[in-house]
Amino acid sequence: MTSVKYIGMDVHTESTSIAVRNSLGKIVMEGVIETKANTILQFLDGLRGDLRVVFEEGTWATWLYDLLKSHVTEVLVCNTRKNAVRKGSKSDRIDARKLAEQLYMNNVKSVYHGEHGLRMMKELARSYLTISKDLTRVMNRLKSLYRSWAIPCAGKEVYAPRHRAEWLGKIGEPGVRRRAEFYYQQLDVLRLLRQEVRRDLLLEVKKHKSWKLLRQIPGIGPIRAAVLMALMQTPHRFRTKRQLWNYSGLGLETHDSGEYRAVEGQLTPC
Repeated sequence: MTSVKYIGMDVHTESTSIAVRNSLGKIVMEGVIETKANTILQFLDGLRGDLRVVFEEGTWATWLYDLLKSHVTEVLVCNTRKNAVRKGSKSDRIDARKLAEQLYMNNVKSVYHGEHGLRMMKELARSYLTISKDLTRVMNRLKSLYRSWAIPCAGKEVYAPRHRAEWLGKIGEPGVRRRAEFYYQQLDVLRLLRQEVRRDLLLEVKKHKSWKLLRQIPGIGPIRAAVLMALMQTPHRFRTKRQLWNYSGLGLETHDSGEYRAVEGQLTPC
């Protein structure tokens, strides 16, 4: 009979605490090793049986998942918001033990890290969304600057390069005007970056047949379809269709307020 090892890993920049439980749930090995690929793989190579590994979602999760998935039976990335790992006493050793215990009890709420073939599209979509947010922040800073000096700036004309000198001329304070010039330079750079990553994202997503199917949905444009694919990766990761729609932002939401009224001292539905 093949033995099963339940391995909890608490990963940090310099070191990783590891706890190993056997098929009876007892701690049979634990220690601290360097957070390096060869060191981690050497530790796992010294274990026998079916190896199941769990660690927390974080900065190292994607790298560690790709490193381990071909060397162990199962890899789970723990969603700390939905697991009771951080309750009670806290230390690297205790966290590793708790992770191994949760894995042994089959009580790990995992974060999806599959579909390696979509990694490029996922990273490009992340870049596009991040740069878009940065662009919006700079645009908001510009309007905030003008409004702080009682200069009305409704609409998008304030961002247009051909009207830039006119808008800068409305600022009487030299230091503030110079700050606005820096914001405009930042805005121009971010616009170019977004165009570049948008082009790369569309070139990558066109390699996948699912993108064309998503484009057939009314209201789903090329970029939105690409972002949906990057976020979902595969619909089979969801247990029900309702979970898929909600995760994708397509689920219906209802908001009620004041549903009851007082009638002769009692609350009744409106």
